Amino acid sequence: MSLRIIATGGTFDKHYNEIAGELGFGASHLPQVIARARITAEVVLEELRLLDSLEMQDADRQRVLAACEASLQRAIVIVHGTDTMQQTAQVLGQALQDKTVVLTGAMIPYEIANSDAQFNFGFACGVAQVLPAGVYVAMNGRIFAWNKVAKNRSAGVFEPL
Repeated sequence: MSLRIIATGGTFDKHYNEIAGELGFGASHLPQVIARARITAEVVLEELRLLDSLEMQDADRQRVLAACEASLQRAIVIVHGTDTMQQTAQVLGQALQDKTVVLTGAMIPYEIANSDAQFNFGFACGVAQVLPAGVYVAMNGRIFAWNKVAKNRSAGVFEPL
């Protein structure tokens, strides 16, 4: 089985600019993350425009949908910002029935100590290969259906609706 990874940005892919004291985007961390995960399945990485999910617009969600629809792989992991992950999952969930799509992200950037990025990514890659067709959110070691999940901002976790 081959696996498509789609990078859209989010906290997962942010870099810390020590001079400005800000988080922003540079090159995606995903090539390094994929190598560290030592995934033995064939992996195809597709990088879309890297955005903070709060900046994601309907046109960006349509680009993610188009990438999923065009994918030859039936198992897809989307690395996405957590703030609007639910909105993108809704767009995908209403349109896709023949592929397994798993959205994941991180609360702490990959390059920062104690990040949840590597765990969430590995978990999402594993479940994308075994779940039935549908759209899911995989965060914090849990799997949620696209229409039955909410981010608890005060606790910093995803929860079932």
